[in-house]
Amino acid sequence: MASSFTFRARWAAACLLATTLGAAHAQSTAGGCSVCGTVESVNRVQATGSTSGVGAVAGGVVGGVVGNQVGSGRGRTLATVAGAAGGTMAGNAVERNRNTHAVYSINVRMQDGSLRTVESGSSFAVGQPVTVKGNSIFRN
Repeated sequence: MASSFTFRARWAAACLLATTLGAAHAQSTAGGCSVCGTVESVNRVQATGSTSGVGAVAGGVVGGVVGNQVGSGRGRTLATVAGAAGGTMAGNAVERNRNTHAVYSINVRMQDGSLRTVESGSSFAVGQPVTVKGNSIFRN
């Protein structure tokens, strides 16, 4: 009787161990890497540049000087104001266009099946394995 109890206890322990190891293996292979994925698509987009105000100020000054060269009396004053306003808008637009740059919008299919979009200053190849941490993407 004692030997059959020992056999049952060992059998139960072996079954419990096999179940635990099987569950742990399934969990590790299903979860995999939570930050790993594959590049699905890459789109080049233009990022709008920021302005510091330098372009607007310089444009306003140049426009005011040019406007002051036109007409006389009240006409000259009006031309100076209009030139400064137009120069300000033009200078701001020139600065914004000068600071515009290309970025890449990269769609990454994560190992858990979700899709993440990350912007990067450099391009990646479709199908390339990558790691995504926060808003940054890294080649594997």
